[in-house]
Amino acid sequence: MEFLYEYGLFLAKAVTIVIAIAAVVIVILASAVKQKSDKGELKLTNLSEELKLLKHDLKEELLSKKQFKAYEKQLKADEKAKEKAKEKAEKNQTESPVEPRVFVIDFNGSIDAAEVASLREEISAILTIAEPGDEVVVNVESGGGMVHGYGLASSQLDRLRQADIPLTICVDKVAASGGYMMACVANKIYAAPFAIVGSIGVVAQIPNFNRLLKKHDIDYEQHTAGDFKRTLTVFGENTDEGREKFQKELEETHVLFKAFIAKYRPGLDIAKVATGEHWYGQQAIDLGLIDALSTSDDVVMQLAKDKTVIKVRYQLKKKLADKIAHGASMSLNALFNKLAEKNQPVS
Repeated sequence: MEFLYEYGLFLAKAVTIVIAIAAVVIVILASAVKQKSDKGELKLTNLSEELKLLKHDLKEELLSKKQFKAYEKQLKADEKAKEKAKEKAEKNQTESPVEPRVFVIDFNGSIDAAEVASLREEISAILTIAEPGDEVVVNVESGGGMVHGYGLASSQLDRLRQADIPLTICVDKVAASGGYMMACVANKIYAAPFAIVGSIGVVAQIPNFNRLLKKHDIDYEQHTAGDFKRTLTVFGENTDEGREKFQKELEETHVLFKAFIAKYRPGLDIAKVATGEHWYGQQAIDLGLIDALSTSDDVVMQLAKDKTVIKVRYQLKKKLADKIAHGASMSLNALFNKLAEKNQPVS
């Protein structure tokens, strides 16, 4: 028994030392790896090839040996025909026909639209290599957020319009407020039947603790230069003049928002749709907020029939400490999800 106690004590000490050494190594590596801020890497994924491989695997699984053999024979014949066309073009000293490309981008926006940092890199990359016949599809998922953040995101999409590159926006779940501000820039907008679209309005809200501070005899001072440097505050005493000015600023922002929407979708009845309400895709098509009902998957698969579809993703590099923190966060989240599932009633 005494042996087991001593062994357990030794094991605990050994584990503690190993953990301490590992922690030191992680700290050293985190400080040693010097990564420039706002730098990342561009990843290109050929979705057309992935779809072809999927189709090939499914055919092999589902067809008889004779049918699959005939399918592969046809594939080889098609490839041979393409090679001959290429050789003929080279022999005649003409450019071989280039298959048009579709570049796909995902934008999952947060409240501050921080994802615009990656979006601008992705669009810059596309503009660098785009050729006549190419187009861009952006899958937007956002409930909106800060005006300046989504204004910049919309301006990034407008760079494609200015370069005469056809732009399609797909909304599978939600593109509301700032999300719809982005969507309206597109030449064509697709939305799933129950995707949320619209919410062309402006909202701002802040708590005020002034009465609570006074109740506990706490003074709060705020000094400004300019009558409306601050209109409404969290801790100070708000005035009717400040509220009126704040409301006026919201109205002005709404006017700019409506003008922006009308610029890209002139056929919209702005007075009817710019009430701050949102609609499902099935309703949005009747109002002219979108052009067609479809999921992004169907749009991409349709384009992949005669074009090369390439997914473009710019990923910011994370520091080692950030990766560790993210891993810990994911582990805790998974643990909480499991606990929550156990507490759910069983039907």
